[in-house]
Amino acid sequence: MAKVLMKGNEAIGAAAIEAGCRYFFGYPITPQSELPEYMARELPKVGGVYLQAESEVAAINMVYGAAGAGARVMTSSSSPGISLKQEGISYLAGAELPCLIVNIMRGGPGLGSIQPSQTDYFQATRGGGNGDYRLVVYAPSNIQEMVDLIIEGFDVADQYRNPVMILGDGMLGQMMEPVEFRPPKKRELPPKDWATTGTGGKRKPNIINSLYIAAEDLEVHNKKLQEKYKKIRENEVKVESYNIEDADVVISAFGTVARIAKTAIAKLEKEGYKVGMIRPITLWPYPYDEFKKINPNCKGILTVEMNSGQMVDDVKIAVEGRFPVYFYGRTGGMVPTPEAIIEKVKEICGGER
Repeated sequence: MAKVLMKGNEAIGAAAIEAGCRYFFGYPITPQSELPEYMARELPKVGGVYLQAESEVAAINMVYGAAGAGARVMTSSSSPGISLKQEGISYLAGAELPCLIVNIMRGGPGLGSIQPSQTDYFQATRGGGNGDYRLVVYAPSNIQEMVDLIIEGFDVADQYRNPVMILGDGMLGQMMEPVEFRPPKKRELPPKDWATTGTGGKRKPNIINSLYIAAEDLEVHNKKLQEKYKKIRENEVKVESYNIEDADVVISAFGTVARIAKTAIAKLEKEGYKVGMIRPITLWPYPYDEFKKINPNCKGILTVEMNSGQMVDDVKIAVEGRFPVYFYGRTGGMVPTPEAIIEKVKEICGGER
């Protein structure tokens, strides 16, 4: 299939339609407004439904209803809008309803700015709503990867009956790159015999619910959820790593920041520095085991993010005290530069090569 030059937000919509999504409920917010605009134009052409809700709260509850009926459904927003959706996301996870949620992040806290950021890491990976729940969280670094993960993400959501989140930033939504739409790896997806599609008088009604009044019933449900999350951790980790077995410094970064770090690494290598990289593609489940492969004589791990230091917590968990962990970040919509990353790596190396 020929590649097509597309803006990130529009490529998200095209990938979702390619994956069989036929329902979109959302609300416009910069820097992802082109996505609902695209879906409003394109979904009716394939027999789908686009509905702009009166608020983000309404949108996520519409997702709940469509997902409960067994439909492939998605919503999207940017950071403050995703914050408003957190109660509904917790409901979706508690009711085990598959859906796709896209967050094209902007600076925070609060309304913050409309510039790119990675400040929603905690919210996405720790759960911004109540309860012991998890989302599968993908962090693409380019538009092609984002397209691939969206198409696969719908299958992952259906396989595990769990919400999936695409965590991008404003740059990823606004940039343009060539993409092609490729089929995901084949998965054996379970039938949606739990969906509320009507009984036809042939079975008992299905009930979709996240409310358990009796403590013992809720504990049974939570144990079931934790067993599911264990399977996801075992089967769905995605990570890209480079030269970590021989590195003096390993950079850990996700999303578009990882692309900036790769530029820094290429320049450092020309100067004789040995620098590796670990790029988590799934932020949850996090690729903790990849850090076990790092050169035991490594001088340190440098975590680079567009926030005040959020993924650095997972890096510290992963290295288990074997290496010092350093952090470099920019906030408010400011973007790290390769030069700043290079300077930080040289500080860690102490001038040695």
